This record gives sequence, C-alpha cells and structure tokens, in this order.
Amino acid sequence: MSSRRSRSRQSAPSVITDEQINDLVSKLHQLLPEIRNRCSDKVSATRVLQDTCSYIRSLHREVDDLSERLSELLDNTDSTQASIIRSLLMQ
Repeated sequence: MSSRRSRSRQSAPSVITDEQINDLVSKLHQLLPEIRNRCSDKVSATRVLQDTCSYIRSLHREVDDLSERLSELLDNTDSTQASIIRSLLMQ
C-alpha cells in the first residue's frame, strides 16, 4: 500500500499554504533594498511584489547599460587588450 500512497502523492498537485506564501514574501521583503531601508516592518504582499518587479526591471536596465559601456570600451581598445578582456569575460 505504501507504493500506492507515494504514487498518489507524486501525481497530486502541490498546494502552497498561506503560511508558505507569507514566508516567501517576507524573504523577498528582506532582499529588496528599497523596502529593507524603510522603517515600517509591515508592508503588504502586493507592495513587496510590485517593488520586486520594479527592482528586477532596474537590474535589467543596469545590466544593459553596463553591457553597452563595456562594448564601447572594447571598441575603443586595441585588439590585443580587447582579446584579453573578452577572454576574462568568458570565464
């Protein structure tokens, strides 16, 4: 019978509890610099998720900007130095 139980558990959809959701939102809350620096400990889950999305978007913009700056620097560097830098980036 135990094999049946384990099979039925594997095929059953996972259910996430409110407590697990609250725990995950709390962890996100601690990771986000904008929220972490605020005085209030009580922030809504909606606000945490909105701020998380905004923060991820800002990180993407920052990566894009840095990639563009690096490309410009590599274009203005002689080929030997550019090759060395590119090889370091690939590691």
